[in-house]
Formats: sequence, C-alpha cells, structure tokens
Amino acid sequence: MSEKVLSRASGKRDASAGEIVLAEVDLLMLHEITGPLAIRAFEEMGFERVWDPSKVVVVFDHNVPPSDISSASMMREMRAFVKAKGLTNFFEIGRGGIAHQLMAERGMSAPGRLIVGADSHTCTAGGLGAFGVGVGSTEAAAVLGTGKLWFRVPETFRVIVSNKLIEPSSPKDLILEIIGEIGMEGAIYKAIEYCGEGIRAMSLDGRLTLANMSIEMSAKTGIVEPDGKVASYIRERTGMEVELIRSDEDAEFEETFEFDASRTEPMVAIPPRIDDVKPARELGGVEIDQAFLGSCTNGRLEDLKAAARLLKSRKVSPRVRMVVTPASMEIYREAMREGLLDIFVEAGAIVCPPSCGPCLGMSQGVLGPEEVCVSSTNRNFVGRMGHRSSKVYLASPATVAASAIAGRITDPRDIA
Repeated sequence: MSEKVLSRASGKRDASAGEIVLAEVDLLMLHEITGPLAIRAFEEMGFERVWDPSKVVVVFDHNVPPSDISSASMMREMRAFVKAKGLTNFFEIGRGGIAHQLMAERGMSAPGRLIVGADSHTCTAGGLGAFGVGVGSTEAAAVLGTGKLWFRVPETFRVIVSNKLIEPSSPKDLILEIIGEIGMEGAIYKAIEYCGEGIRAMSLDGRLTLANMSIEMSAKTGIVEPDGKVASYIRERTGMEVELIRSDEDAEFEETFEFDASRTEPMVAIPPRIDDVKPARELGGVEIDQAFLGSCTNGRLEDLKAAARLLKSRKVSPRVRMVVTPASMEIYREAMREGLLDIFVEAGAIVCPPSCGPCLGMSQGVLGPEEVCVSSTNRNFVGRMGHRSSKVYLASPATVAASAIAGRITDPRDIA
C-alpha cells in the first residue's frame, strides 16, 4: 500500500522499496509547538506564499488552554501566520481537539492520501488507510513553501491478525503485544501494514490506535488495510467516495508476523521501554498514584465507554487521582450526551478539555518525583509525563479504569 501511495504522489508508475521519490503532499499539519519553528524556517528559506492554503491544517492541541506565557506566545504567532497566509483549516481552542483525532473526524485522513505533520504521531492517519508521516519543523517548512517532500520508499512489514478480540481485551492490548514481539527498534523506517480477519472486525477507533503506535516500533508509518467501514465513514463525514487501496496479491513483504487476537490478554508496557510488555495480572503489586485516560492513542469514544463501564457505580481509590481528557470536542460533547462524563465525575475523576498535555508532561496531569501512573497514552520514556523519577505504565482504557479503582495495576477481568 505504501508503494502505491508514493507512486501516485510522485507521478511514478511503480515506485518500489528503497527508491527515492519526490512526492506531492496532500495535507500538512502544524500545531502550536512545532508550528512556530516551521514558520520561522519557512521565512528563512525565503518563501512568501504557502503553496496551497487549503491543504494546511493548524491545530492547537498540546497545551490548551495555554498554561504559561511561552505557550500563549506561540499560539499568538500561529494565529498571525494563519491570518496572513489565508489558511482555511484552522482549529482554535475549544473548536477541535487533538490533531490526529480531529483529522480523522473531518475526513481528512482518507485512504491513499499522503499526509505529513510536524508531530511524530501523524502515522495515526494510517488507521483510515492514509500514509501519515511525522516530520521535523524544517521539512514542514519546505512543504509549506513547495507542497513537496522527498521520501525513501519504505520496505513493508505485514501484520496479519486472525480472529476477534475478546473483551475486555482491546486494540491497545493487541498493539502492545505486537510491539513486544517486534521491539521498539524492530521496524526502523518500515511501513507496517495491518490486515486480516481480526483487523476487519475491529472498529475504526481501534484501527487508529494500532496505526498511532506504529511509530513506537520506530516504523516510518503504519497503515491499516481500508474496507467498507472506512468508505462509509468518509462518505458520511464528507460526501466523498474514496478508492480503497490494497496491496496486490503478489506483493512482497520484508517480514510477515501473525497474531491471534482471541488469545490477546490485557497487557501493560513497563517503563522505561515500550517493548517490555507483560500481562496486567503479573503486575498486580504495582501501586499507582495517578490513572490517565486520554490522548491520541486512547481518548476516543470507544475508550471512554470501556472505562465508564467499569467505573459506573464504583469509586476511584482514595489514594489515586484519575484524569480524563477526551481526544476531541466532538467526543467530549458525545460523552456528555451519553452520560459518560457524569460517571467519571461521580467516580471521583476529573475531566479536562481535549489536550496532548498530560501525555508529554506539559499540563493537566504532570507527575511529581517517584510518582507512578498507569496511562492510556503511547510512551513511557524516562520523564515522559513529568519528573525523571516518575514512572509510566502503558495500558488499555479498561486496565486504566480497573487500576484506578483498585489503586494498583489491575486486570479489568478481576474487577467484580
């Protein structure tokens, strides 16, 4: 699929793995943290006009509302650029959400598109069949000015998933299992292609989770084979009909991995490596200070529902704080309509606006010295969510909720 996307974008008939291509980008995303750096580089390169104002998406999502003067200043700089260059896809605080979720909701992350963003989790777009790549601010500046970027066409790892997940196991548990096998450096510059019965049975929310965490294996991108669910979703959101690209029957893959989703258990990644993965039941002795539910990995409606099912009529442990951030305003509003936010608040959690803040220790959930968090996010590096001595255990929304109730890492199957 990656070769097909880059062939189309570069005007080549048959671009193959290892080849260098100059490709036309379909969409560029900037947020308030990396965007100002891209703007300054754009100006230093001598550009005056953005190549196509309708193809640039600007989202405020990392520290919203801004909690310090630096963040407020960067947003001010971005607003001025948006106005000066006539950018039409601008999402102000309270009108969007986390960029990767927002782009999916707006039908921007469509099958076959080449999407670049000045954020490493731009690969989330692959959940809907796009080729999404995170780039640096300088590369983003070049795209701003020309609409083009060179790529080395990646080799592809194929991940075939058989059978369906059995609740409470979720796509997050499956991707942690996959990362545990392939390793955090195991897929450097590869495209990871997800397919099989277990993928076709999965919701679009779940597919976005798989694609989102592909970068945690050092992959260039991750793409889920699109199907009728994706076509219907894009049609309902935009009125567009999309072409469902798939790999050819005789396509060559560098490696193929097979997983049986029906055997996937609730899993946890142990800090500081994401590929140090164990079943939640083996970590029951780990006490926690904070439980976090949200992020571009697991802040979607399906995730909030999974947590709410466990928290309904139960309380968060008195010695634990729980922070919930829906991934977008659309999800926030729907969670409010369905009573999910009431369940969280009644249980003793705090509900914050959509933001990346807690995931990278920027705002709304920063960890202090020695504190331990079980989190639905995507990274557990040293100091990722706060102090260098804090620890982040990555888990599914259900495991986060179960752990919040018990006060220690807990398999959701063990909550009566």
